[in-house]
Amino acid sequence: MHAEKRGIRVLGIAESFKESKSSSTLAGVVMRRDLIIDGMVFGSVTIKGNDSTQNILDMIGSLKRNDVNCIMLDGLIISIYNIIEGEEINEKACIPVIAITFRESQGLEETIRRHFPNDSLKLEQYHKLGQREKMVLKTGKLIFIRYWGLKSREATSIINSFTLQGSIPEPIRIAKLAARAIVRSHP
Repeated sequence: MHAEKRGIRVLGIAESFKESKSSSTLAGVVMRRDLIIDGMVFGSVTIKGNDSTQNILDMIGSLKRNDVNCIMLDGLIISIYNIIEGEEINEKACIPVIAITFRESQGLEETIRRHFPNDSLKLEQYHKLGQREKMVLKTGKLIFIRYWGLKSREATSIINSFTLQGSIPEPIRIAKLAARAIVRSHP
């Protein structure tokens, strides 16, 4: 992985959903380092389900591109505890993965146990995620990351390259906007 490469492309993936629905909308935005949007893909996952990892792999496959250098996820626990397995995405797609969260947390183990008392898979998936690493962006904002297939300094370089202001990298920000637009247009 050459994080400083001029032509690097990132696939940012984010979601939007309404709790009254049974599925969540995912949007993926391919963005070049110069912040030009170079592609989009959409998908869905089940609210409270276990299908996020496979559906994201399907989204990546549907792009039919070999020039995406990194996948940037807006968190790993989406759609009311549908847990994304970043390591599996890295292994199966052969693309480095960075997952970003924006808040400190004491952990979700107790919440998962309470909401899914008979679901040992969710707890196993959660434990497998590992610890988050704190990172201070060039903007001065604090975020938390997990990453697979690249080193900490490479993850830092990529995130900083795609963050213009605040704490949200542009591929994730635009993916969030796209996912919200889809959800709002289908009441």
